[in-house]
Amino acid sequence: MATMVFDIETTAQPLENFDEAQQEYLFRDARNQPDEVSSEKKRQSIAHLFGLWPLTGQVVCIGMLNPQTDRGKVLYLADDFEDDPPAGEQIEYLVYPDEGELLAHFWEMALKFDTFITFNGRNFDIPYLYMRSALLNVPISHKNWLGYRYSASPHCDLLEQLTFYGAGGKMGACRPFNLDFYCKAFGIPSPKAHGVTGSDIARMIQESRFREIAEYCIGDVRATAELYKIWKERLCADDKPSKQR
Repeated sequence: MATMVFDIETTAQPLENFDEAQQEYLFRDARNQPDEVSSEKKRQSIAHLFGLWPLTGQVVCIGMLNPQTDRGKVLYLADDFEDDPPAGEQIEYLVYPDEGELLAHFWEMALKFDTFITFNGRNFDIPYLYMRSALLNVPISHKNWLGYRYSASPHCDLLEQLTFYGAGGKMGACRPFNLDFYCKAFGIPSPKAHGVTGSDIARMIQESRFREIAEYCIGDVRATAELYKIWKERLCADDKPSKQR
C-alpha cells in the first residue's frame, strides 16, 4: 500500500478580509478588558491565533513524502508563480499563485495513496484542509480521514498513537509532547534545530522567504516519517488476532 506522510503550514488572513461584524465578534474579548493596555494585549493575542483557525487563516504550504521511496513534493504559495526546479532527485518544490490551486493539486495527488501519516493531523491538519477546501469550493478526494478514531488506517495520527489515544487524560504516561520533543527523545534530528518554528511563518511570509517555509515544512515531514518508522517497528500493534493454544 502506498503511504503519504504530510504536514501543512498556515498563516493568518489579512484583517481587511473580515467585515465590521466579524471583527467585532473576533475581538469581543479584547473589548471586555479593564483598560486599554490589557485590551491591546488581548487583541494581539487573538490576532496571533488567526493562522490556527481555518476561517481566519489559510494554507501556505503542504509537504508530502512517500517513506517507502523517500521521494516527495512540497506545494507552496509564493509571489513568483513559476515552478521552482527540483532541489534534488528526491524532493520537488512546486509554486502556486493561490491557495485554491495548491489545495486542488494536493487532493489530486492524494488519490495515488492509500495510507496517510500525520503528527496531530486529526486535531489540526486534516480538519484545516477540509474546511479551507470547502470554503474555496475545492473538491476533497478523501473524506474518510476523520473516521473511526481508534484505527491507524487509512489515517495514522502519530500523536494519537504515541499517547495511546489519550488514555488516562493528558497527564502521566499519556501526556502529549510536541514533534520536536518526540524527535529528540527518539534520537531523530529535530526540524526545529535550525531555529525556525511554526510561529515564524507569518514573519517569513512578510519577508518573502517562501522557499525557506517550504524547506522547513518538508523538514517536519521527514521527521514525522522517521517517527512513523519507529512507531511501526516498536509500538504498532499486530491487528491479527492471536491464535488460541
